[in-house]
Amino acid sequence: MNLHYGFDDLKDFDIVAMLPIILPFFLIGFILVLLALIDLFRNRTYRQYVLVWTLIIVLVNPIGPILYFIIGRKGKE
Repeated sequence: MNLHYGFDDLKDFDIVAMLPIILPFFLIGFILVLLALIDLFRNRTYRQYVLVWTLIIVLVNPIGPILYFIIGRKGKE
């Protein structure tokens, strides 16, 4: 019985077959980041900590854009 899987078992992995499952998640994440950045920079005169929110949106993906839409949009208006 072989319970250890090594790197030679990855040669049988078909990434093209997994694309229809993985691709929608990447697209939704990219769209969320794009919408959050567009909203942030359109309203940058009213928002506080624009640079910090930009870093959070880009680096803490996909939670960063969601946090921005929940917390970050409550700027000085």
